[in-house]
Amino acid sequence: MEESAMKAGGERFLRQRQVLLLFVLLGGALTVCECGRYSVAEEKERGFFIANLAKDLGLRVGELAARRAQVVSKGNKQHLQLDRQTGDLLLREKLDREELCGLIEPCVLYFQVFLETPVQFFQGELLIQDINDNSPVFPDREMFLNIPENSRPGTLFPLKLAQDLDVGSNGLQKYTISPNSHFHVLTRNHTEGKKYPDLVQEKALDREQQQEFSLTLTALDGGSPPRSGTVMVQITILDVNDNAPEFVHPPYETQVLENSPVGFPVVRVSARDADSGNFATVSYNLFQASDEIKQTFSINNVTGEIQLIKKLDFEKINSYHVDIEATDGGGLSGKGTVIIEVMDVNDNAPELTLSSLTSSILENAPETVVSIFRIRDRDSGDNGKMICSIPDNLPFILKPTFKNFYTLLTERPLDREERAEYNITITVTDLGTPRLKTEHTIRVLVSDVNDNAPTFTQTSYTLFVRENNSPGLHLGTVSATDRDAGTNAQVTYSLLPPRDPHLPLASLVAIHADRGHLFAQRALDFEALRAFEVRVGAADAGSQALSSEALVRVEVLDDNDHAPLVLYPPPPNGSAPCPELVPRAAEAGYLVSKVVAVDGDAGQNAWLSYQLLKATEPGLFRVWTHNGEVRTARPLSERDAAQHRLLVLVQDNGEPALSASVTLHVLLVDGFSQPYLARPEGAHDQAQADGLTVYLVIALASVSSLFLCSVLLFVAVRLCRRRRAAWEGGCSVPEGRFPSHLVDVSSTGTLSQSYQYEVYMTGDSRTGEFKFLKPITSNLLVPEPGREVTENCRNSSVFS
Repeated sequence: MEESAMKAGGERFLRQRQVLLLFVLLGGALTVCECGRYSVAEEKERGFFIANLAKDLGLRVGELAARRAQVVSKGNKQHLQLDRQTGDLLLREKLDREELCGLIEPCVLYFQVFLETPVQFFQGELLIQDINDNSPVFPDREMFLNIPENSRPGTLFPLKLAQDLDVGSNGLQKYTISPNSHFHVLTRNHTEGKKYPDLVQEKALDREQQQEFSLTLTALDGGSPPRSGTVMVQITILDVNDNAPEFVHPPYETQVLENSPVGFPVVRVSARDADSGNFATVSYNLFQASDEIKQTFSINNVTGEIQLIKKLDFEKINSYHVDIEATDGGGLSGKGTVIIEVMDVNDNAPELTLSSLTSSILENAPETVVSIFRIRDRDSGDNGKMICSIPDNLPFILKPTFKNFYTLLTERPLDREERAEYNITITVTDLGTPRLKTEHTIRVLVSDVNDNAPTFTQTSYTLFVRENNSPGLHLGTVSATDRDAGTNAQVTYSLLPPRDPHLPLASLVAIHADRGHLFAQRALDFEALRAFEVRVGAADAGSQALSSEALVRVEVLDDNDHAPLVLYPPPPNGSAPCPELVPRAAEAGYLVSKVVAVDGDAGQNAWLSYQLLKATEPGLFRVWTHNGEVRTARPLSERDAAQHRLLVLVQDNGEPALSASVTLHVLLVDGFSQPYLARPEGAHDQAQADGLTVYLVIALASVSSLFLCSVLLFVAVRLCRRRRAAWEGGCSVPEGRFPSHLVDVSSTGTLSQSYQYEVYMTGDSRTGEFKFLKPITSNLLVPEPGREVTENCRNSSVFS
């Protein structure tokens, strides 16, 4: 559980947020101070209070948290933790002095207190105090010692020493042996600080009296209470062998490269024995070797050659002291020492440890700290010297700050639209041979700032729509893009107020706020509005929204939705129509009348053509196709009927074509000097009855028919009189009752000559129906020779 907590703490340390090192920007100086030396006994539980750093550093309560203080230990493993709120320095885990320092004394753990804002370093030391938690241990359960019987009292016999992982007073202090009359133990101090037991012979030995001794050797440390370890010493009394082997060149010194392979011969030792025979045969063994030496070296018992059995690591152990024992055939032995120095090779690549990292930077921001990291190399000499660099083509710079700490910061403000992401490769290279390097890539994202307004794909758009469209019709689409990202790039479309305040824009067009689709609000009328302009705005969704606008022109296309409107002759208004008078003396081509019509459409939809659809007497009259003039096709004769009715069709050139028809009443007269009187209704009925059969005439002559005809005649006479009175009044209308508008029928329209009429409409008419026409220039027109105008009704016509 403690291990997982330590890992979690390390991960939090590596993922700390941005450190704002403003001292780099402001040119401030970096401060490094000593914060003191502290001590703690090993094996203290996690969270043990060591000291109050805030008080020792002279900082206020809470200032460590505000300045984002960190405790960094040497190496990757963090043993200490800092409570930023209280300033207390605590243990992150239980400390084992023997694991951290081994036999090195004093055991000091170096750490740095690192304040991020502003950057400041404090150097500290933690002394790990030893406690008596290890007992002396002998390498074997039993010792076997062969002593010749001729050995003299006072002779020393080296015994295997015990090992105690504790140091100082808690380490091994002395040896004792079970009481006996022949031997006692003498504890000697070695130059390296180790204590060796020597068995001291007190009186002469007699193999014939006693051949073996079994004694208990006890090793005691100086702890309170003391700890001990025991081993059985089996002593065998031998026959006389009075020469022990002696090494030729003690001590042996040699150097070995740390990358030497397994099986590499390190050195060969040699010992000589002055005895002869079996007593002169020497065998070699490692003497009182530690587990590390046994796992690293082996010795040939016969040749004395020492070989590697495990890879060396200069960074862990840079030298070995190996004790060799040479034993002859008689059991006597001599001791020798081999000093092996491990030579460093460049076998460790540089290491990089991040202290802080900022993964996202706002664009347009000034110089900003991206990361603070530390580098180190476990090698020594040139192999441990390092060079740190980043690529030159990036807008970042690398600055050394403190010892092996570096700061990575931006060189200039970044632009997300230019580049939204950077992969910064930090390369650390040592100066060894061959050179080793480590690369670490930092991914930095550039956060967006709303610094780009939406841009339309076109500065102006032209859309076309045919009139009489259905409401909600899609007219077209405008599109704008924004170089920003996220909400800063979300574009919303809207209609801006029109330049013409009288344009009812809200009732004409609408826009989809998200997609930019333009829709017609209602059906458009080409005759009322042929084109209009709309200003469309595009705004992004940034905190400070930016916008742009484009001009949209909507062109309304004409549709053939208006039939021709006949201006002359006017439609009958409940009274008998006013006929066109033609003298019987008229020649072929005589202008009888002219049909005047207009079309509310445009273009070819307003091109009008005229044709005679039906006539009382075919072949007597003809209509000109383009101007609507009605002329006689041949000279008139006395045999021609006095009254004629012509049905003229007016048709536009649209698709499909629309048309209107008008009926012309033509009356043939002998001259314009005779007053024209409206024919009685009975005479008109009689003329129609001429074509009926005799049976129909007899039926109409009945009493009921006569009565009905009398009533109709009476009504017709009254209506005709009223109409005649209206015409005799000058065919004028009071100006106060009807508003007047001028209709200009130019030569480019349906008439061959230019005419101008005053059109009167009823004040409450919504259909714009024409009531009657009055020429603007004159109330009287000059007739052609042989033609007269005898009626006021004729005076109101527009043709000459």
